[in-house]
Amino acid sequence: MEAHNVERLTTPEMKNRENIELLYRALQQGDASTVAKLVASDVEWWFHGPHNCQHMMRLLTGEPPSQVSFRFEPSSVQVVVPGHGCVIAEGWEGSQVYWVHVWKLKDGVVTELREYFNTWITVTDYSRGAIGWDMGGCTVWESVPRDLPRGSLPSLLLAI
Repeated sequence: MEAHNVERLTTPEMKNRENIELLYRALQQGDASTVAKLVASDVEWWFHGPHNCQHMMRLLTGEPPSQVSFRFEPSSVQVVVPGHGCVIAEGWEGSQVYWVHVWKLKDGVVTELREYFNTWITVTDYSRGAIGWDMGGCTVWESVPRDLPRGSLPSLLLAI
């Protein structure tokens, strides 16, 4: 009975967040089977940053974690805009590298990844129309890079 109540409280958004957290753990452990279940074989990938920072794609395409010196340990994983299947994770590697991953999921499976390195991201929801918001959108998430003033990183606006 108790498990049934917990199941009812699990929303698609909660499940998507859990799946992304599970994905990061599976990548760290080199668990290719779990990664394959969580990521579509035809995942769409966008990247913004230095070419040598394309670490996540190397992991998703099967390069062993021991071959990738970069470790993704998110400082936060958040659902943005319920109903859109969008989960954002951000974190640091050392004191100089800030990263953001914007994951799009459908039925709990990753279909799109937008990866940003050393870039300030603002996510704006334009699906609600222009009523009450400047320029028709509402900011639903913004980067929180520690110890860096806002103007020290390039900025991008991501519209969803």
